[in-house]
Amino acid sequence: MNRLGTIDPENLNEAQRVIYDSIASGPRKGVRGPLAIWLHRPELAQCAQNLGRYCRYDSSIEPRLSELAILMMGRHWLAEYEWAAHKPFALEAGLSIDVIDAIRDGREPDFKHEDETLVYAFIRQLHDQRQVDDSLYQSISKALGETAVVDLVGIAGYYTLISMTIKVFEVPPPAGVLPELPTSLA
Repeated sequence: MNRLGTIDPENLNEAQRVIYDSIASGPRKGVRGPLAIWLHRPELAQCAQNLGRYCRYDSSIEPRLSELAILMMGRHWLAEYEWAAHKPFALEAGLSIDVIDAIRDGREPDFKHEDETLVYAFIRQLHDQRQVDDSLYQSISKALGETAVVDLVGIAGYYTLISMTIKVFEVPPPAGVLPELPTSLA
C-alpha cells in the first residue's frame, strides 16, 4: 500500500478521468505505480505521462540502451517498482542477465557492447560527479549521436522523477513480484 492510497477509477473527477483514459488507452495499457500517484494532481500526470511516453517509446535511444539507463535509475534510487517493471523489458530488448544482475548487485558489469559501456559510464558519471567530462561526452556523442545524448539526459531525468515518486509515496513492487534491490545504500 502506498502513502496516498489508490484512487478508485469510479470516483475520478473530470480532469482525472481525462488523464486516466489517456494513459489507460495508450501503450501502457493501464494506470499503475507512479502514474496512479500522479492522478492526485492530474495536471502533473498529464505533463509527466507525455514526457514518459516520449522517453519510453519515441526517443532516439534503442530499447536495449534506454532500458539499461532505466534500470540504472531504478537501482540508483532503490526504486523496487521501477526495477521490477523494467527488468523484463530490458531482457526482452536484449540486455544480458549478467549485466542486469551486476547492476542490481552494485557491481560494474562486464559489457560485451561498447554502446552499453558508454551509456553505463554516462549515467554513472552524471550521478557520481553531477557532470559528464569532455572525453566521455565526445565518446558517447560520436557513438550514439548528439541528439541521442539529449534523449539519454531526458530519460535519466524522467526516471529520476519516477523513482522519487516511488520512494516518497512508498509505491510497492507490482503484485506477485519479489523485491530484488537492497533496502538501503549501506
